[in-house]
Amino acid sequence: MPLQLEIVSPERRAFTDEVDMVVVPGVEGQLGILPNHTRLISALGTGELKIKKGGTEQLMLISGGFVEVRPDKVIVMADLAEHSDEIDEARAVEARRRAEAELESAKDPVDIARVRAALQTALMRERIATRRRSRG
Repeated sequence: MPLQLEIVSPERRAFTDEVDMVVVPGVEGQLGILPNHTRLISALGTGELKIKKGGTEQLMLISGGFVEVRPDKVIVMADLAEHSDEIDEARAVEARRRAEAELESAKDPVDIARVRAALQTALMRERIATRRRSRG
């Protein structure tokens, strides 16, 4: 029995298809979800979402939001959802460098939290783009 996966962000529906397995970045760590998984709702962190179907694996960057798991369906409602092929590695590297520089000069706790979140997103973009390039 396949698992229906739907990934949505405020901008668009990023993915809809039947899959064999999905791994989402929960705030407490990775959640591996197979068909007939018990129901749950969890907050999402920033990280890689892995979609496994027919022996292939797709990567997406997910940041924030929630996941709802049902035995036959997974709905990811993310603040940010980007396919690996949408990520520009050079821009990701530049965003990381910019965030690192901003973090050194940030003094206000709110600014520090904002810059850390931007840095985490930039690092994940860079990691996903590097993996895509190394896989060919």
